[in-house]
Amino acid sequence: MADRQHPQTVALHGGDYRKDGSANSVAVPIHQTTSYQFDNAEHASKLFALQELGNIYTRIMNPTTDVLEKRLAAIEGGAAAVAVASGSSAVALAIQNVASAGDNIVASPHLYGGTYNLFTNTLKQMGIEVRFADPKNPQSFADLSDERTRAFFAETLPNPKLVPFDIKPVAAIGRALGIPLIVDNTAAPITCRPFDHGAAVVVHSLTKFIGGHGTSIGGVIIDGGNFDWCAKPEQQPQFNTEDHSYHGAIWGKLIPEALGAPIAYAIRARVVLLRDLGPALSPTNAFYLIQGLETLFLRFREHQANAKAVADALAGHEAVANVIYPGHFTGDDKLLVDQYLTQGHGALVGIELKGGIEAGRAFIDNLKMVYHVANIGDARTLAIHPASTTHSQLTPDQQLQAGVTPGYVRLSVGIEHSDDIIADITQALSPA
Repeated sequence: MADRQHPQTVALHGGDYRKDGSANSVAVPIHQTTSYQFDNAEHASKLFALQELGNIYTRIMNPTTDVLEKRLAAIEGGAAAVAVASGSSAVALAIQNVASAGDNIVASPHLYGGTYNLFTNTLKQMGIEVRFADPKNPQSFADLSDERTRAFFAETLPNPKLVPFDIKPVAAIGRALGIPLIVDNTAAPITCRPFDHGAAVVVHSLTKFIGGHGTSIGGVIIDGGNFDWCAKPEQQPQFNTEDHSYHGAIWGKLIPEALGAPIAYAIRARVVLLRDLGPALSPTNAFYLIQGLETLFLRFREHQANAKAVADALAGHEAVANVIYPGHFTGDDKLLVDQYLTQGHGALVGIELKGGIEAGRAFIDNLKMVYHVANIGDARTLAIHPASTTHSQLTPDQQLQAGVTPGYVRLSVGIEHSDDIIADITQALSPA
């Protein structure tokens, strides 16, 4: 077997799993258990002291979830992963793993509405400030940074604008300052690997394309194992000061033999935040997400082909003012697409309707096959009007900053036959 398998092979065979040790089952079993028997007192002591990795309690880790984590880390080119209960949990814990009250992060404003709300409201209540930079100007991330800046944050393919984030220069600026770049890669699985461009941490909402069937909620934090948390200790105090919940452990310097890789970020997220805050992924959802992951590469090929067909069909439609699709971009935006979306242009298509907010609402109500759903990444085609739903908590100015205009409709293109998708969208634009 090759030393480095292709990602679609890893999706089926990765995770150090060949068969179940007791029953020889090929499918990863659901380990639906809360806790685990220790071999003896010494074994338990080593586990709790992090001298050895193993199962203690499913809130922290689980054998089913472990296979999912290992496969996701390998596919993204990371060193370790921590699966959690939702994509929102993944984003929150990714930030809390580096920042505490009095700290700040610098982020692109082109974000999922729930993340934007987390950043502008909930994190503020926790004492963590979020400063918004200009994603078209990488230097703006440095300009907004200070001695209390703990991370940069962006989405690879932010909707609704769908213009790829310029990962490489922002990651390089951050590394020089001792600041990691955290990238949400939910909308660009397969098409982009942020670690290849310098990102330190990747998060996904597994609920979306990776799960793919609209049945299970989950998230993941993936540690690239490529960031030196001790290079500028004053910039990363979470990893360079004693943690009294683990007898004074200093996470940036605590690399037990059992870990085998520089994954202090992932270990701290698991044994501090997941342990204490508890947003654990259920073993059953981990099982369902593994099923989705195993067919991701086949499904995403169809998603992308159908998205292109939809975008091409709607370009020039009399009711559509603009089609927002990476494959149609020109100029500087196209340069970003060509650099970062090397395996296709994704499954999301935006349409700006000429009639504004009322046209957007009418379009949604006229759909017959396409689902009106607050989600992306389902095998089914989904549509939503962000101004009245996902981004409705934002002010009009904040909506425009995020790329949400009154007549904007987001399509998450599924794997039905493209002719049927286009037929339903077309009749909804011009109902009889």
